Amino acid sequence: MGERLKITDPEKLALLYERFRDVCLVEKEVWKEIFMPRDVSQGPVRTNMQDRYEVEIDDPAVEAALDENILLGRVALGAAVNEYRQHITFYRNI
Repeated sequence: MGERLKITDPEKLALLYERFRDVCLVEKEVWKEIFMPRDVSQGPVRTNMQDRYEVEIDDPAVEAALDENILLGRVALGAAVNEYRQHITFYRNI
């Protein structure tokens, strides 16, 4: 397995938490990887080029709580993701 970069940028994390919530809602389960369009600072953006982010949740109880909130909908899951942010870590393979 290659090296991983832990995501710490607050703006990027906000997008990743939102994407994580949305993917979990669509798939109806807690996902361990998500995809985001690549950041391109110049030129056209190719929407078929995506970066894969690994999701780690450091506590099984937090994962269970997130899982329970999926069925309660977007607002409830969003609140749970926000509450447990310190337990959810995103990594990108480099």
